[in-house]
Amino acid sequence: MSLKQGTLDLDSHNSRLEQAIESKLFRHFITGLIIVNAVVLGVLTYEDALSTQLVRSLSWFDRAVTIIFAVEIFLKLIVYRFRFFAEGWNWFDFVVVGISLAPGSEAFSVLRAMRVLRVLRLLHVVPMLRRITEALLKSLPGMGAILAVLALLTYVGAVMATNMFGDTDNPEVLELFGDLPKSAYSLFQVMTMDGWRFEVVQKVVDDGHPYAPIFFLIFIFIASFAVLNLFIALIVDALAESQRAQTEHHLEEIDHEIDEAFEEADKERSEILTRLALLQEDIAAIKNAQDKKPTDQN
Repeated sequence: MSLKQGTLDLDSHNSRLEQAIESKLFRHFITGLIIVNAVVLGVLTYEDALSTQLVRSLSWFDRAVTIIFAVEIFLKLIVYRFRFFAEGWNWFDFVVVGISLAPGSEAFSVLRAMRVLRVLRLLHVVPMLRRITEALLKSLPGMGAILAVLALLTYVGAVMATNMFGDTDNPEVLELFGDLPKSAYSLFQVMTMDGWRFEVVQKVVDDGHPYAPIFFLIFIFIASFAVLNLFIALIVDALAESQRAQTEHHLEEIDHEIDEAFEEADKERSEILTRLALLQEDIAAIKNAQDKKPTDQN
């Protein structure tokens, strides 16, 4: 067998292997194992409450799934070779599964447990989840600006609260607004509305500041509701932009298909006209032949 024939056979084998590992059945099988393995890892967190036999069975299943994941990576390495490492998820799978298979990997149980993060690959399967994820990633730069605005508002509020409520002998109020960092932390608690009424505002009111709720309500309105609406508006705008981009992409595909259909129709029309012209020539030749026959007979 020649070297060229061997290369062709290898390429054909890789092509069939690629079709197998990229098939819907194989991908659904791996996705199902990822989900089941995630559930098993969650159940194993209750190891003390489970029977020894069940824990042993789940551990064996976990090892079997890890071996299957390793085989999956090995097959992809055969097909894609160095192109396998061009995708971040492939790096993640390779490192986590490699550590799981390494001797003494029990010391890296945290990294082994990170296999549950492979469930996030489902974000690529469900279109709506994929669009939301892409919108969140695109909105990260804008979120940084909003966080800067929120930090500025918190700083201004902390300075005001320290000046208004920090000059006191009450140890509880001093713990809340005795200095700038404490005031910023207390205002952050107020902003999250986690026990803000009795743990923060009520103590300040009891310390002789009956109008303190007005300050806190204004801060909550500006920092919580207004900034939260900015976050929502940013994400919605990113989703709308993603939807517009997807719609434009679909329209471009439709336009391309229409152009191809018109080109195909033009080719068919040209072919029909060419055949009609040839048919007319054949008819004209037949008529000429028929016209010549009586003359030849005479």
